[in-house]
Amino acid sequence: MEVIHFLLDLLTHTKDVLMMLFQQYGTLIYAILFLIIFVETGLVIMPFLPGDSLLFTAGLLCAQPNGLNIWILIPLLIVAAILGDNINYFVGKFFSDRVLSWKFRGKPLVKKQWLDKTHEFFEKNGTKTIILARFVPIVRTITPFVSGVGKMNYKVFLPYDILGGILWVGSVTVLGYFLGQIPFVEKNLEKFILGIVFISVLPIIIEAYKARKSRKK
Repeated sequence: MEVIHFLLDLLTHTKDVLMMLFQQYGTLIYAILFLIIFVETGLVIMPFLPGDSLLFTAGLLCAQPNGLNIWILIPLLIVAAILGDNINYFVGKFFSDRVLSWKFRGKPLVKKQWLDKTHEFFEKNGTKTIILARFVPIVRTITPFVSGVGKMNYKVFLPYDILGGILWVGSVTVLGYFLGQIPFVEKNLEKFILGIVFISVLPIIIEAYKARKSRKK
């Protein structure tokens, strides 16, 4: 229960939680942030962690007097994001054939043609998907796993995953760093974070609407 309460506080009061952790643990906060980003990107069962808002708020704390060091933070979290994705990819690849044997009430949970289509999709569109998925909550956690399940060529996956990690961590953290120096943003931080989350999940909402509309047709 304590973990659930911590995650809820992290989602709704990101700045307060990070400030508390910084005051309580000092430089160990770098390891805590590393772990959160690593878990969000590396465990397919943990897609709900606040990656975007966490990066934005961490960037804001870098702009504070005696705050975090942005030159340490960004490279560290880039490594966390890349390592997480790669573990997720290899877990997906490990289970790619085994998932065919998973059944529910006597029916297969995953069909071979689904894996074939997944593999074909990532071979054609994977590079673009890997980069863009970094900026979409839940999708960024699932994408490397599905890439592994679909047996996407690792030599293709890796460089674009690295590029996506650099762009995601770098841009969102730097955005928080510069906007965090504006008093209006700092005073309305929770609203800005909610806005970031909304913009992040907007592509999911649009795709879900399109899918529902196409089913009706």
